[in-house]
Amino acid sequence: MAILSVPKTGLEIQDPASIQNYLNDLGVYFEQWHCDVIFSDTATQEEILAAYSKDLDPFMKNGGYLTADVISIHAQTPNYEAIRAKFLAEHVHTEDEIRFFVDGQGLFWFNLEGHDVFNVLCERGDLISVPAGTKHWFDAGETNPFVKAIRIFTDMSGWTPHYTEAGTEQNFSDFKIPTRG
Repeated sequence: MAILSVPKTGLEIQDPASIQNYLNDLGVYFEQWHCDVIFSDTATQEEILAAYSKDLDPFMKNGGYLTADVISIHAQTPNYEAIRAKFLAEHVHTEDEIRFFVDGQGLFWFNLEGHDVFNVLCERGDLISVPAGTKHWFDAGETNPFVKAIRIFTDMSGWTPHYTEAGTEQNFSDFKIPTRG
């Protein structure tokens, strides 16, 4: 279940419907899928995709998406520091960045024109779509990262990051990931 934070104002939203309304009003698609399958660390991409095909297949068909895969990040991921640094820099993509969190968590940051920078901590069951051209960055965590997510694409080449080099993300490097109280 997601948590939305606006560091400048101190706003924090934990209610899923309120998060969905906030994001949808800004053009960021967000919803929650029922997430009842627990996977072992050895689960294959095919097993994970098959387990969510009842939701995934119609979503992909309705959106014109052509392919999906699974990304898994954990403490033993080779070169994790380099991978994390790549996603921590503010960037845009030429197509939507869609993630369904099967397990774990990750923090999406958004820098939208005319709005304070905000973030969404996505967790198990959360589906988020960052629209093409949206300035954002992602953090799986400095220590003990754990993300298992389905990535959905029209064309995987559209997911190449184009860095803004604005340095906005550096203003939020000391942000502490929120927890449920």
